[in-house]
Amino acid sequence: MTLRLSVLDQSPIRKGGTAADAVRETLELAQLCDRLGYHRYWLAEHHSSQALAGSTPEVLIARVAGLTERMKIGSGGVMLPHYSAYKVAENFRMLETLFPGRIDVGIGRAPGSDQRTMRVLAAGKPNWSDPSEYPVQVSDLVAWLHDALPDSHGARGVTAQPAGPTTPDVWLLGSSDDSAALAAHFGLPFCFAHFINPDGGDGVTRAYRAHFRPSALHPRPQAMMAMGVMCAQTDAEADQLSKSRELWAMRLRTGNEPGPFPPVEEALEAEKDPRTRAFMTAMRRRGVTGSPKTVRAGIEEHARRYQVDEIMLVTICFDFARRKRSYELIAEEFGLGA
Repeated sequence: MTLRLSVLDQSPIRKGGTAADAVRETLELAQLCDRLGYHRYWLAEHHSSQALAGSTPEVLIARVAGLTERMKIGSGGVMLPHYSAYKVAENFRMLETLFPGRIDVGIGRAPGSDQRTMRVLAAGKPNWSDPSEYPVQVSDLVAWLHDALPDSHGARGVTAQPAGPTTPDVWLLGSSDDSAALAAHFGLPFCFAHFINPDGGDGVTRAYRAHFRPSALHPRPQAMMAMGVMCAQTDAEADQLSKSRELWAMRLRTGNEPGPFPPVEEALEAEKDPRTRAFMTAMRRRGVTGSPKTVRAGIEEHARRYQVDEIMLVTICFDFARRKRSYELIAEEFGLGA
């Protein structure tokens, strides 16, 4: 089985850097990964964040797809409860028209923000927090993308333009069994966010396959997982580089506004506190850190556990040159460009 490797980019903002720097780095990294041989490049959605600049993946997708030639480009993902399924369908039909056969629409239901920002995004939408609305939105989005609303639908006859011969692939994203069950019900591909929740994802993915209902679009289940990765020439170097992300993640999960990603020196100072060090070490479970051979072994082990033939990699560190080098080393180790 050939293992495909892909990239999830959250457009991280470094301490001392700007959101504009982060967006420029996303464009540069995408072009590099296209040359290196990665399969997909997905852009994340976060709002009102001091650390993650990617607020509008559909806008970034247009620019990234225009700067690359081979990779599939998509959202990882659009947080559908914030929006009209019809408008999302229009956005991605336009992207598909501009870049036929290269567009993925990954969707999720997490807020991608704090509660206050979520209310601002809702802008008076009455059912913004109603979980029963999400399956309806998913069904409507797929139907509008394919011009296949059922006759009984109240919006029958409303079309998402521009129509065309190809359609973006819809992926359901999640870090629990809820999204997996929904993907299985609708016969859609599913990606588990191991970098968010490292517990039980292999079981969730097995259940997705077991309960998958073949659809006209996907006769067989298609699963992927996304994990954190930091690769450097040596295990020790990768260990140090990963500490910026780990300190930031610790601050986020302990209820503080973490701010931009801190430099390694700040993380090394912070982990002198044993409690901080223990928490940062626990963050390692969300991915794999080390030399190219160490990282390859970890990626392949996760592929076996999840029984997937594609893994999406999330790499964040303070130094952008080292971040790019991480993807280069992994591509070399796996022979992606061959």
